Amino acid sequence: MRKGEVCGACTGALMALGMKFGMSEVGDFEKQQTADEYAKRFMTEFAAQNGSYLCRELLKVNLANEEERQYAREHGLFATVCPKLIESAVLLAEAYIR
Repeated sequence: MRKGEVCGACTGALMALGMKFGMSEVGDFEKQQTADEYAKRFMTEFAAQNGSYLCRELLKVNLANEEERQYAREHGLFATVCPKLIESAVLLAEAYIR
């Protein structure tokens, strides 16, 4: 999304949790509430494990800024930091889904 907001790994995990636990029929607010609780727990735990769920805080660069995005590329942040965050998000979401 390139704005430095919520980490893309979190976004993907939240989508998976929503598919598993969320509303599948219009008006099923009980399932919506369940999905909301999983999302809150996920975001809290992800931040506890990684220090934040905001990309700009995780990478310590503002991806909305071209120079900082270039810095992230040149210093391999996408290849070194992001895979660890993806793994963290997958393992956490997988635990909730099981």
